[in-house]
Amino acid sequence: MAVPAALQQQARFCVGLGAPFTGALCRVLADAVPPASLTGQRLAAWPGEPMTDALPMRLTGALHWLVRAGRVPGLAALYPPGPMPDDAALAAALAGLFGDAAADADVAAFLDSPPQTNEVGRAGALMPGLLSVAAATGLPLALHELGASAGLNLNMDRFACDLGGVLAGDTGSDVVVRPHWQGPPPPAAQIRVVARAGVDIAPLDAADPAVAQRLLAFIWADQPERLARTQAAIALARRFPPPLAKGDAADWLEQTLALADGVASVVYHSIAFQYFPPAVQDRIRSRLALLGADASPARPLAWLRLEMDDPANPALPTIRLTLWRGAGAEERLLGHAHAHGTFVEWAGGLGAG
Repeated sequence: MAVPAALQQQARFCVGLGAPFTGALCRVLADAVPPASLTGQRLAAWPGEPMTDALPMRLTGALHWLVRAGRVPGLAALYPPGPMPDDAALAAALAGLFGDAAADADVAAFLDSPPQTNEVGRAGALMPGLLSVAAATGLPLALHELGASAGLNLNMDRFACDLGGVLAGDTGSDVVVRPHWQGPPPPAAQIRVVARAGVDIAPLDAADPAVAQRLLAFIWADQPERLARTQAAIALARRFPPPLAKGDAADWLEQTLALADGVASVVYHSIAFQYFPPAVQDRIRSRLALLGADASPARPLAWLRLEMDDPANPALPTIRLTLWRGAGAEERLLGHAHAHGTFVEWAGGLGAG
């Protein structure tokens, strides 16, 4: 797919997800990047597939980063929370930006890094899964996150989660997660996390101000609640730094994951598995199946995932849980959720062991 077509496709996707400004920005960008600019040359020579590489989001992230840094006042004047600009105004502001050699060079350089939003709203879909594990096992939890990015969701037990009226986590937290809930309530269980760790091929340190600004830049500018929630989660991560390892997810699981008596081990990931190479996916499945065969009610293993794996509706992520506790693998489709956690369609959890 050519870059302009990818930007047009991303524009439709953004509008459908409630981000009309970012959608308009993508639509105008499809024709607004001068071919002779550094950014235009990089886009023209892009070696991969633009949508697979999230090139539109790299580009809008670069612009948002410049806006947040106060570098491009002409474009910043059109950004939310101001009124929605027309395409002509956006095109004029972008022409000014790409006419600035320094800004153009910064956008071109920003394209090197793939988006890592570390979406905190996904805790609204993951936390009810943890409640299901806690209710089914009656045990404290050890969390193991794959594709953890900056590890913000490793602190999800410290978020204030309102899940269809069921309150979970720290109700006094500044990180508030309240998805629109459809379906029965999740189990009203107590969650106690006794260990937590994550892995990422390129983990981010949220305590680094430059890294934090980059994380925030990848959040769509017309979604202020997401921005505020992520800022609060970054502040929380500075108080409670999540333990993160750099490396391959399968290697990490094979080297570090072990069952422990009196603890439910939970491996989880959100919108990450699709980015792992097939061989890594297979090794993760094999490692979990091997450990699962040794699980028992006293040392259960859970695999919780929020992923776009429904062939009937590939754009709507599923919430799936596999639980091993001595009687083979128990598989459950817990529900569906918005990719950013805006809503959860809950089906139900597992029974107690």
